[in-house]
Amino acid sequence: MTDPAKLVGSDRVLAVLLELAEHPSGISLDELAKRMGSTKPTLHRALASLRRAGLANQSSRGVYELGDEFMRLAFRHQDARPETVGIEPLLGELASEYGETAHYAILDRPQIVYRAKADPPSGAMRLTSTIGGRNPAYSTAVGKLLMSAEVSTRRELDAWLGPAPLPQRTEYTITDRDALLGELERTRVRGYGTDNQENELGVNCVALPVFLGGGRLGAVSVSGLSYRRDLDSLATAVPAIRAAIERHLGAGSSGPVR
Repeated sequence: MTDPAKLVGSDRVLAVLLELAEHPSGISLDELAKRMGSTKPTLHRALASLRRAGLANQSSRGVYELGDEFMRLAFRHQDARPETVGIEPLLGELASEYGETAHYAILDRPQIVYRAKADPPSGAMRLTSTIGGRNPAYSTAVGKLLMSAEVSTRRELDAWLGPAPLPQRTEYTITDRDALLGELERTRVRGYGTDNQENELGVNCVALPVFLGGGRLGAVSVSGLSYRRDLDSLATAVPAIRAAIERHLGAGSSGPVR
C-alpha cells in the first residue's frame, strides 16, 4: 500500500475519505494524523475539501466522520444497480425459504465482494457479513465457484494467487494448492461451489452461478449455521435454488460456469 504521508492532492483526499470510512463513530484530527502518518495541516486541507463536497462532517464533538452526501450517493448507487433490482427479491425469497442468509457476490481477484445480502426472518441468528465486505476467494463457496471459471491449471492457479502461502482461516481451509486445484475442478463439474466451514467455523455454504446483463458472472449463495443445517442439507437444496434463480432472473441465468 502507498505510504499515506507521500500522497498528494486528490490522492490524499481519497486516502482520508477511505480512512474516515473505517471509523463510523468518527475520528479526531489528532488520531487521524497518527493513523495516516501525516501532518495535521495537510489533513485539515483534505478534510476541508471533503466537507465542501458534503462527503465529510465535523461533529460538535470535534471529530470527523463521513458526510450525509457520501451516504446518499452510496445508497442511491447501490439501489440503482441493475443487479440489485433483480437480485434482492431472489435473495429475500431464499433467506425466507431456508431461514438462512443469502448473498450475491462478484470476483475481485483474489477476493470476493458481497454486492447484496438478505438475512433470514426475525428471530434467526444472522451472519456478520456486510454489503461491500470482502473475503478470500479460495476459502469461500462463491469464490471457489467463480475461480473455477478462470483457473484450470496449476500455473494459472499460482499466477492467480501469487507466491505467498494461503492463510489457514479455519482448521478446514484448503491451503494446499494441488488440493485446491482439485476442488476447483470438482466445483466446475458439479456446477456449484461449497464451503464446509472453510472461511468461518460453524458456517456452511453453497453457491450457484448467475449471469446478469452482458453475461457478467456472479454467484448467489445460501449460508447456514452448521448446527442447524449441514453441508449435505444445503447441497440437497441446490436444484431448488437454481430454479429460484431462473424464476427471478430468466431461463439460462444459472447455467454452467465457463
